Amino acid sequence: MSQPEPRYSIQTLIVVVVATIIITVLTLEFSGRIEHSGNKENVTVGQFRAINVKPGEPFRMSPQSGKLYAVCQNGFIAVANASDPQFLGLLVDYKNRGVRCPVSAQPTPPARKP
Repeated sequence: MSQPEPRYSIQTLIVVVVATIIITVLTLEFSGRIEHSGNKENVTVGQFRAINVKPGEPFRMSPQSGKLYAVCQNGFIAVANASDPQFLGLLVDYKNRGVRCPVSAQPTPPARKP
């Protein structure tokens, strides 16, 4: 007995699955079923870690500075992006409590490179 030949190749099935997913997403997008939030109030700007630096102990840190900088806003630390200084994000702990800073501390944003 001879084995029946497959009707479709594996490549054809993969192309059909990928095309089906793309068409489904586009259909949902154009029909308005996928919602895109324009609300920037609860957006996570980034994740941060605290490094415990003990006197006299070396620690490793990247020599390049990040694009974010901190400012003291109404007694709390806010993080801003150097490319969009209008967007400020409040720094909170794991329980969503604001991290305090001294009101007298007013650092200046980093200078932009031309």
